[in-house]
Amino acid sequence: MADAHPPIFLATAVQAVIKAGAMQLAGIDNLHIEKKGTIDLVTQIDRDVERMFRALIAERFPDHAVLAEEFEMRGDRQREAEFCWVFDPVDGTTNYAHGLPIFCCACSLEQRGQPIVAAIYDPSRCELFTAERGAGAWLNGKPMRVSSAETLIDSLLCTGFPYTVHTEGDYLLGLFGDFIRQARAVRRLGSAAIDLAYVAAGRFDGFWEVRLSPWDISAGALIIEEAGGRVSNLAGEPFESRLGEIIASNGRIHDQMAATIRARKRTN
Repeated sequence: MADAHPPIFLATAVQAVIKAGAMQLAGIDNLHIEKKGTIDLVTQIDRDVERMFRALIAERFPDHAVLAEEFEMRGDRQREAEFCWVFDPVDGTTNYAHGLPIFCCACSLEQRGQPIVAAIYDPSRCELFTAERGAGAWLNGKPMRVSSAETLIDSLLCTGFPYTVHTEGDYLLGLFGDFIRQARAVRRLGSAAIDLAYVAAGRFDGFWEVRLSPWDISAGALIIEEAGGRVSNLAGEPFESRLGEIIASNGRIHDQMAATIRARKRTN
């Protein structure tokens, strides 16, 4: 087992995501919604939650950096700091803005680029997914493990489409179709962090997506690994949150997923 990390690290991640969940539920009936792009939405709750988190980290760990979705370019010290908190104030903002109860908050602490603690909280279901490197993964305090599916035809998969879907539709939909033809079924929930948490919990057997940000996948990747699963880039090589792509699985079907993705030629 790896050296234990200070308990305050995981406690802070849990405190932050639970507080974020309360803010999300409190604000859902009175949303101020803006567009960051053609189909990319942001709400005032996204910004309020992130401000809450940045204030918490600044007070508790003033020498730590923060990488988060809404204000990530404002004075962060990610390259210099040994510890960097990676935070998504509302993962699944489009769902949230439409009143669809599939959204969450995701938080990890990376040490020299590697996540060491993680928490994902789904306030609609009161489900808290946590992990600590070398110590395991838990759902509401109970240990969790990935599924036992051995083949794609016995697997329930999940994916997401990036905000570039209007320009990359041929590739994205082609790959979606490839997996539909090989798997038991494929789902698309609209929250990468929840998708990854569900792989860790054995609800999904595998997940893939491109054009992601570190705050979408850093926490979920650690939770999956600590639940006995595997994460990689699309080529099946070592995972890095900054690369923006991921295959996540129970480990047993990982090579099959990677082979399917390699067989679909990507044009950009």
